[in-house]
Amino acid sequence: MPTPPPADVIAPHDTNRDEIETRAEFDRRLATGSLAGLTVQGLRLDLGPIPDLTRTEVAGALFVGCRFASREVGADLVRRGANVVPPFSGLPYPTQPSHLYTPEELAAGFAEGGFAGMYDTRVYAHFREHGGALPDVREALGQRLHDHGVDNALVDATRSWLATHGPQSVVGVMGGHAVPRGSVPYRMAAVLGWELARADRLVVTGGGPGVMEAANLGAFLAGRPAEELTAAIDLLAVAPDFTDHDRYTAAALAVRERYATGPAVPEQRGPELDWARSGGLAIPTWLYGHEPANLFAGRIAKYFSNAIREDTILRLARGGIVFAPGRAGTVQEVFQAATKTYYGTDGASGAYVFLDRAYWTRELPIESLLRPLFAASPFGDLSTTVHLTDDVREAVRVLTATA
Repeated sequence: MPTPPPADVIAPHDTNRDEIETRAEFDRRLATGSLAGLTVQGLRLDLGPIPDLTRTEVAGALFVGCRFASREVGADLVRRGANVVPPFSGLPYPTQPSHLYTPEELAAGFAEGGFAGMYDTRVYAHFREHGGALPDVREALGQRLHDHGVDNALVDATRSWLATHGPQSVVGVMGGHAVPRGSVPYRMAAVLGWELARADRLVVTGGGPGVMEAANLGAFLAGRPAEELTAAIDLLAVAPDFTDHDRYTAAALAVRERYATGPAVPEQRGPELDWARSGGLAIPTWLYGHEPANLFAGRIAKYFSNAIREDTILRLARGGIVFAPGRAGTVQEVFQAATKTYYGTDGASGAYVFLDRAYWTRELPIESLLRPLFAASPFGDLSTTVHLTDDVREAVRVLTATA
């Protein structure tokens, strides 16, 4: 019978002290005369003021995805003991992103070229042209470097939130991607995201359409009254089907523009945390790039690897997970999460809240499978973590009962 890996193997490690991801930090380290043993990630060192590295100690330093003023600069670093992994040419995405994506970055190009012209769509087209989930070796290396950069950026982006609120404040929301805008399930998920964000919970979704978009939309409008959330959903409902790519995306951008600025939830402002309270976090994948980007999350950790992306969502959502009705993908996520909870892989788990009691007891009888499994956990009877409800506000009460 498989057992979970040791805790130190899977625990996130804070390597921030040895990594340089901003030009300001690079300049500060450069002034000391040594970059030895440090990792410099994704910096434009070909832009003024161009740094003079000729007298800097660089033994054991790693430059990943950095651009230099000339090839000779990189060659000189290697000669003096550094390791240099230059950015790959011909890729539409960065090989070492220094930050998470924003909705504006993924949607860049829509105004000029529609859905086909968006950055997000162009990357997906490149992904498909180069083997999709089975890329050639050059493309595979570029994708792995990109996803590692997203890993780092995600740690950086969530550090302040977790330090302030703790891991039990992060709540996942999962469910069907095909739920149309304006439908009852969509509105329920939006109210859920709105209530959770107002209760100081970081809403995390898989970054797709349907239930996932609705939850991020609710978090995006958490600083506004419920009536405005209803109005926003009504505006989106003119383009309910995500397969109508251009109209679907145009409606999202119009709502973003209309509600881009406004009052925040009282006493919850802070420059490092604004994004968390203005849409929360989405963690999508280009494996599903045929679906339009969810443009209501505050930050977007978009991966090429679907396996890394799924594990990351579940690892973060220590404050509980809401499962709205969904099919095979949602059921897979239920039991992938259940495995982590059963073995305590990522530490203590929050509540499992299933919205729509009839769906999860009769159509897909999850409860009858999950409760006996959790009751037999090596960490004691965890069956009480399973909750079924038809009431969004009851779900919020369960998820916010503890910090």
